[in-house]
Amino acid sequence: MSKPLLSVSRLTRRFELGAETVVAVTEVSFELDRGEALAVTGPSGSGKSTLLHLIGTLDRPSSGSIRIGGIDPSALPEPELARFRNHTIGFVFQEHHLLPQYTLLENALLPALAFRGDLRAARKRARALLERVGLGHRLGHRPAELSGGERQRAAVARALVNEPSLVLCDEPTGSLDAASARSVTDLIFELHAAGRSVLVVVTHSLELAARFGRRLELSSLEQRAT
Repeated sequence: MSKPLLSVSRLTRRFELGAETVVAVTEVSFELDRGEALAVTGPSGSGKSTLLHLIGTLDRPSSGSIRIGGIDPSALPEPELARFRNHTIGFVFQEHHLLPQYTLLENALLPALAFRGDLRAARKRARALLERVGLGHRLGHRPAELSGGERQRAAVARALVNEPSLVLCDEPTGSLDAASARSVTDLIFELHAAGRSVLVVVTHSLELAARFGRRLELSSLEQRAT
């Protein structure tokens, strides 16, 4: 029997704030196989973004474990962890974080430049992804020349340029109008299905969460998975 691509076991994150200890995430556990998608919901302050940062190896847990493709990222030295994160995980945040001085094509290529792989293949994939998200005619444009929805679609393309097996989205439609939010959501699901990645999305939107086969609800009092 194959192992799940993402395994989270009794994950806890505590922050020491002077004499006070704040527990942001408490013993969260779940597993996801390739092709599965999970929505993480809950009120502000329930630890949704903290959980995503832990899974994305941007933070380390106080206790519990995370395995991605059978690998424990916390056991990797920092240079190897950076490479692992770059090759394995794609991030989409609420704000697009595109660099204003670069064109869309250059922005989409940035993750592929970090470790100097096959740049010709990466450029071809970046161009194809931007065309796939409806921005093939905007390759030479800079972010300021695009709408909010277009910038977020470009951010989705950038997240996928290294063909990650795990895609993490933190409120990816939170700053968009309703029409743009639906467009970006449809795009994320379409590309997720095509790439057979594991998809984890943090969202306040119950409408968006309802589209997922699996949901994890967090609260300050309890956390439960369905």
